[in-house]
Amino acid sequence: RNTGRTSLNVTVPFCLCSTGSAGTSVLFNENGDAPGRYDIFQFQMTNHSHPGYHVIGQWTNNLKLNLDEMQWSGGDKSVPDSICSFPCKPGERKKMVKGVLCCWHCELCDGYQYQLDEFTCETCPSNMRPAPNRTTCHPTPIIKLEWNSPWALVPTSLALLGILATSAVVITFIRFNDTPIVRASGRELSYVLLTGIFLIYLITFLMIAEPGVVACAFRRLLLGLGMAITYSAMLTKTNRIYRIFEQGKRSVTPPKFISPTSQLIITFILISVQVLGVFVWFGVVPPHTIIDYEELRPPNPDLARGILKCDMSDLSIICCLSYSIVLMVTCTVYAVKSRGVPETFNEAKPIGFTMYTTCIIWLAFVPIFFGTAKSTEKVRPKPDQDQ
Repeated sequence: RNTGRTSLNVTVPFCLCSTGSAGTSVLFNENGDAPGRYDIFQFQMTNHSHPGYHVIGQWTNNLKLNLDEMQWSGGDKSVPDSICSFPCKPGERKKMVKGVLCCWHCELCDGYQYQLDEFTCETCPSNMRPAPNRTTCHPTPIIKLEWNSPWALVPTSLALLGILATSAVVITFIRFNDTPIVRASGRELSYVLLTGIFLIYLITFLMIAEPGVVACAFRRLLLGLGMAITYSAMLTKTNRIYRIFEQGKRSVTPPKFISPTSQLIITFILISVQVLGVFVWFGVVPPHTIIDYEELRPPNPDLARGILKCDMSDLSIICCLSYSIVLMVTCTVYAVKSRGVPETFNEAKPIGFTMYTTCIIWLAFVPIFFGTAKSTEKVRPKPDQDQ
């Protein structure tokens, strides 16, 4: 009814409550709607033959869950975390999911990589390898050839036998030094030849010894010197035989420089070329040691090792031995030319046979040496074991 006064309409929220026939409360919200009532089911695997749905809670204006009645994947009773991605473990980097800022994949830093930060893997320096948890880099263990290694025991045993055999021959020559058979064999050059053979066996122990400046210097010096001495004596002897019989075909005058003194001088001149070359090598590249981290760097960083060795490349070793190869080939040529000497002169035949077999051995040695020089199977250390 209009009384002439100003009217004001105000909406006051209310809830109309009553009790239904079932004895439960009947509620209405401010909009006059009855609130929803829901049973919450979960599909569960049970011990019965068929799985089924089980009531685990209700919703009537608020959520009521019975967590003890709930089941999760794998039969776990604990509530799983509602999270997109878990934190990455040490040594793993985050690879973000495109378009989702809070989700990522964890990727392990593999190979020689370590975890630089949360999102980056970085490669360790060449002289280092990753730690077991890949969060930092540790220095790579350094190894060297040990005397108790099979790679050392076999050659040293053979070298020791060779030294004993050579020493026995030298003692025999000294004991029968003035006998006709020793004098006829050219005892001066024979002693030089035996010295070269002795040095060839001795170099085995220097190659196994711990690398150092002195050891590396003697390796360079004796590596080719022993063979240079041996082949120089053989070349001088073979050349002398060839010149004697060639001169005998033309005249009865003996050739020059066939005396023992002349033979020794010629031999030492040939040897001095090798020594001079080694000292030039000393001047150009002084002997020193290096640590090779590339030879033993397999895919598994636990097996990575640095090898302590003398700074002698494969090419320098072949160059050091090249002069001995020249002497050997020249000696073989004279041995072929001397194959027609009389059978009673018994030196030429064994020398020729020796040089033929030596050439075959060297022809096989050079490609085998270069073919196996880069092999990483020379040393196989055990994982996480510093030698």
